[in-house]
Amino acid sequence: MSIAWLLNTAQRNMTLAAHLSFPKVSLSNGLQIPILGLGTSHDGGFSHDAIVYALTECGVRHIDTAKRYSCEEKLGKAIIESGIPRSDLWVTNKLWPGDYGYKAAKKACLDSCSQMRLHYFDLYLMHWPESLQSCNCSNREMRAETWRALEELYKEGVCRAIGVSNFQVHHLEELKEDCSVVPHVNQVEYHPFQQSNQLMGYCRREGIVFEGYSPLAKGQVLRNPTLLQMAEKYGHTPAQICIRWSIQNGVVTIPKSTKKKRIRENCQVFGFQLEESDMAALGSLHDGRHVTWDSTHVE
Repeated sequence: MSIAWLLNTAQRNMTLAAHLSFPKVSLSNGLQIPILGLGTSHDGGFSHDAIVYALTECGVRHIDTAKRYSCEEKLGKAIIESGIPRSDLWVTNKLWPGDYGYKAAKKACLDSCSQMRLHYFDLYLMHWPESLQSCNCSNREMRAETWRALEELYKEGVCRAIGVSNFQVHHLEELKEDCSVVPHVNQVEYHPFQQSNQLMGYCRREGIVFEGYSPLAKGQVLRNPTLLQMAEKYGHTPAQICIRWSIQNGVVTIPKSTKKKRIRENCQVFGFQLEESDMAALGSLHDGRHVTWDSTHVE
């Protein structure tokens, strides 16, 4: 038995252990989404090698993307190269507001599947509550028309779950009144500076899983003195403390990175727990700032 074989076996076991250590959150339809995923983005927010590394070496099984990021085809190739069975993966994609409307939405989803060489998405989201389509209708009417297309895609099995992104309480209330399937997920900006506790509470009462993007506030939170003190206390990086705080709040969390070292670091957040006083201290940092879009005033 060679040393190389032993090392390879140990590495595979470590990867498997990492995969098994990622807890999951149940959706209202019974599916389970990994509580930690890897996000992608536009403007340099995709790396083929980073995706393959995350899947094969870090145990990541949850990948988040969007048509807006212009990396669907490349991401599909990285998933294939990883060799991870499709059934083991959770892939989320998002419908861009320029494709809202019943026919356009159905076509865009199927086109995205084709681009990524996938037969289905585990989760498909409306990216934004406001339409970019020119039409003689309100945003509410366009959201309802678009959502009906997603409901059909859900019933057809093209999307195993459907949801929204950047929706506020009033958007969700209207959608609930206008349509038949309550969104399974609402994905919004979430970090210590932007906590959306009222929205989170509403989602949980309605059985909508709350998912957070930009958990590090695009790096802004990592310089906060409170977070730096906790990093020293727990012997973990500021990023790990911040991601751990989000996960410990029960939020499905999708940090983005194209650097292998950072991806591995971001995944090593399940071997410790923050004390209640430290959770509260980070919770007190909310100041309402957004580092991305603010949909609060979208009608």
